[in-house]
Amino acid sequence: MLRLILRRCAEAIPALFAIATITFFMVRLAPGGPFSSEKNTDPSVLASLNAHYGLDKPLYVQYGLYMFKALQGDLGPSFKYPGRSVNEIIAGAFPVSLELGLLAISIALVCGMSAGLLASLRPRSLLDHIPMTIAMTGMCVPTFVLGPILVLGLGLGLQLFPVSGWNGPLDRVLPSLTLAAPYAAYIARLMRGGMLDVLPKDFIRTARAKGVSEIGIILRHALRGGVGPVVSFLGPASAGIITGSFVIETIFAIPGLGRFFVLAAFNRDYTMILGCVLFYATLIILLNLLVDILLAWINPRLRGAS
Repeated sequence: MLRLILRRCAEAIPALFAIATITFFMVRLAPGGPFSSEKNTDPSVLASLNAHYGLDKPLYVQYGLYMFKALQGDLGPSFKYPGRSVNEIIAGAFPVSLELGLLAISIALVCGMSAGLLASLRPRSLLDHIPMTIAMTGMCVPTFVLGPILVLGLGLGLQLFPVSGWNGPLDRVLPSLTLAAPYAAYIARLMRGGMLDVLPKDFIRTARAKGVSEIGIILRHALRGGVGPVVSFLGPASAGIITGSFVIETIFAIPGLGRFFVLAAFNRDYTMILGCVLFYATLIILLNLLVDILLAWINPRLRGAS
C-alpha cells in the first residue's frame, strides 16, 4: 500500500507541473489583459498597474517568478479583488463548494446504489426496468438543463425550495439534486451490473445452500464484490462533480469557488485562474489516490498490480 501511495505521488509531480505550465501560457497568450477592460484608463496608470503586478516583465520571467512562488504555496494576488490573495479567496470559497460536492456525491451514492441493488435482485422485471429507465433519462439530461427545470417546477412553480443563495438547509436541496442526478444514474447502472456479475458466482450458491438468508448473502457476500465498479467510478465522478459545480454555482448563485473561477475567466484574472486550476488538479489527484487505496483495500489482489 505504501508503494502505491509513493508511486501515485511521484506521478502527480510532473502532471501538476505540466498543468501549471500549459495553463500559464494559455491564459497569458489570450488577447487582452486583466486591466484592458477598464474604460478610460490613463496609459500611465495602466503602465503603473502592469509594473506593480510584474506584467511588464518578459513572459518567461513572469513564468519563472510564478512557479517559484507556487512551489512555496503562494498563488499570488488577485487582479480582480485588490488586497486579497488567491489563497485567501480559495480558503473562503472552497468550503461552500466542498459542502455542495459532499451533498451531491452522498445523494448520488445512496440513490444510485439503492436503485441498482433493487434492479439486480429482480432482473428483467418492473423493479428492474423502471429504475433503469429513470437512470438512462438522468444520464441523457445535462445539469444546465435539469437545473432550470427544477427551478421552474419545484422552486417557482410549487415554491418548495429557494432558487438561489446558500443560507439555510433548504437552499442546498435544488443544487445538490441537480449536481447528483447524472452521477446517481451512472452509479445505478454500475451497481446493477456489478451485482448481476457476482450473484451467479459459486460462493453465492454455496452460501444459499448453507441456509444463509438472502439479506445476509447480499450484505456479507455479494455487496463487497458488486460495489467494485461503483468504487472505480468514484474517481471520475468526484472530478465531474467538482468541475460540474462551476455550472451549478452559477445557475443557483452559490458563492463557491467554481463561481469565482468562472468570473476570473471573464475578468482575465490570471492568478485566480491559475490558482483554481492548480488547486482543483491537486484535489482531483488526491481523490483518485483515495479511490485507488479503497479499491486495494476491497480487493487485495490489486495491491500487487498497482
